[in-house]
Amino acid sequence: MINKFRGITRTQPSPMPASTSPASTSPASTSPASTSPARLFPAARRHRAIPAAAAVALLALIAAGCSSSGTSAGSGPSSTASAKTANVSSVVLHVGDQAGSGSQALLTAAGLLSKLPFKIEWSDFTSGPPMLQAMGSSAVDIGSVGDAPPVFAAAGGEKVAIVGAVTAGPNASAIVVPDNSPIHSVAQLKGKKIAVAQGSSADYHLLTVLNKAGLSVHDVSLDYLQPADGLAALTSGHVDAWDIWSPYIEQVVGQDHARILVNGTGYGAPYSFAVASRTALADPAKAAAIRDYLKLLNQAYVWGRSHVSSWAAVWAKATGLPDSVMLKAAKDDVRTPVQITPAVVSAEQSVSNAFSSAGLIPAHVDFKNFSDSSFNDTVGGAS
Repeated sequence: MINKFRGITRTQPSPMPASTSPASTSPASTSPASTSPARLFPAARRHRAIPAAAAVALLALIAAGCSSSGTSAGSGPSSTASAKTANVSSVVLHVGDQAGSGSQALLTAAGLLSKLPFKIEWSDFTSGPPMLQAMGSSAVDIGSVGDAPPVFAAAGGEKVAIVGAVTAGPNASAIVVPDNSPIHSVAQLKGKKIAVAQGSSADYHLLTVLNKAGLSVHDVSLDYLQPADGLAALTSGHVDAWDIWSPYIEQVVGQDHARILVNGTGYGAPYSFAVASRTALADPAKAAAIRDYLKLLNQAYVWGRSHVSSWAAVWAKATGLPDSVMLKAAKDDVRTPVQITPAVVSAEQSVSNAFSSAGLIPAHVDFKNFSDSSFNDTVGGAS
């Protein structure tokens, strides 16, 4: 499979074959834009890359797990008691990354990547849901995603747990429309075609935006597209709007003259997460490596808050986007590490309940079974 970006082509493994999806309450259409070259993030920067599975494969995964979504993982701490004293020198930690989280770039910018006492193999993903699919098959040990991917993974029966959390500002989420679009209010989205990555934070942001306007997913036509195809669909006129996150917001506004219809103020959820596989957490050495990784990643988030320009410059090199675009993205997407408290778990439960009520996941998920607070001491100031 060849992914085309601005300036280069990058060869990736062929995606897994998609299985037949069960009927969904929210139709996923195939946009003609999916055949257009993606004009997104030209810099290849990973040791290996894993492509996104098709939306129908995600639906099939969720349906397969609906009968046991509450029992796929236990709550509470993992094997971290022995992990604190485990030898990590021989560990190879498989870390999922994406342009929207930029974990590798952030650790590099903060000068912390070389401080990890073990080897990391990075895998690049288009969004959180395919990353957690790979995590479910033990191809990834840990990675950073938005609020919705852990819910879809839990509904699909994946053995994963949130192990870290950050808050982000409202400017890091938005629905964008072409600058010349006649759409100027959320109410005008009724009957329109909207691109969004299924099971992503944008999916939840869109759900809350529609609900607050008295609309539902049945009042619009959802085109489930990964970010590169979402950009192509919007700029070619195949969709009317696109719900997306930073730095894609800043890219499409800065380079393609899109207009922000609504950002994250009053919508979505305030948290994003580091998610780990239960298989990795059950391995004392890998759990110890995850602890070290989270500690330095949280330090990097703090560094990024006070070194926005330096962080943006490195992030720009990693994505291949102009410094001006990434400086705006770095200012919009300032993240603060927080502990996984009952309030955080409750907020994520609300995300899960919203998707369940909308019929977008097939069963109730008890999210406390997919959270692990035993890494809270990696947040600065934790006792």
